[in-house]
Amino acid sequence: MRLHRLVVTAFGPFSDRQEIDFGALSDAGLFLIQGQTGAGKTSVLDAVCFALYGQVPGVRNSARGLRSDHAAPGLAPSVQLETTVRGRRLRVTRSPEWHRPKKRGEGLTKENAKVVLEEYEHGGWVALSTRVGEADDVIGGLLGMTAAQFCQVAMLPQGAFAGFLRADAKGRRELLERLFAAEIFTAVENWLGERRRETGRAADGLRAAAGSIAGRIAEAAGEPSPHE
Repeated sequence: MRLHRLVVTAFGPFSDRQEIDFGALSDAGLFLIQGQTGAGKTSVLDAVCFALYGQVPGVRNSARGLRSDHAAPGLAPSVQLETTVRGRRLRVTRSPEWHRPKKRGEGLTKENAKVVLEEYEHGGWVALSTRVGEADDVIGGLLGMTAAQFCQVAMLPQGAFAGFLRADAKGRRELLERLFAAEIFTAVENWLGERRRETGRAADGLRAAAGSIAGRIAEAAGEPSPHE
């Protein structure tokens, strides 16, 4: 996965629109997010995670906590991420559930969570889905990880990577197979194992048949059985 651009609005500590051009930062293939405590480093990673999965790690994963407390009352919270996953350039725009002021009268009204998933094709953006569940399935299928797994291996500042290190061998293997698309090697291993069992059964059958024929020949010739 390669990040290209992130736009956050009224999200976390960001009270208005902020944009990060990852493409300009990662010419060498790597970039560093740094800053003082409280500068918003974790919130940048939260925004990436939210764009991909519609949630953020840990206790911060609540609709009330996702919208900035310092944003203008009517400003909708949103995150937009452009990324390339397995050769496909995608743009994900998400808004968490939040409460906006009513257009008429006093009080608040709820706005449901929304998503727009697009793919860049033939020089323009083509809509793939505006349904939360459907978009989640497409993104999760391309990434090959659940939100929990993504947080374990990608969200290092959250300390969740330690959970991956403490996981049992089976859990680590399953996750690493997804990360490195190792399913094909597992499939080949299973196919070879099944072929070994099939050829083994066939060889046993042929061996038994040959022994039976040799026994009958020996009996007809008045000779001891080969097995003896």
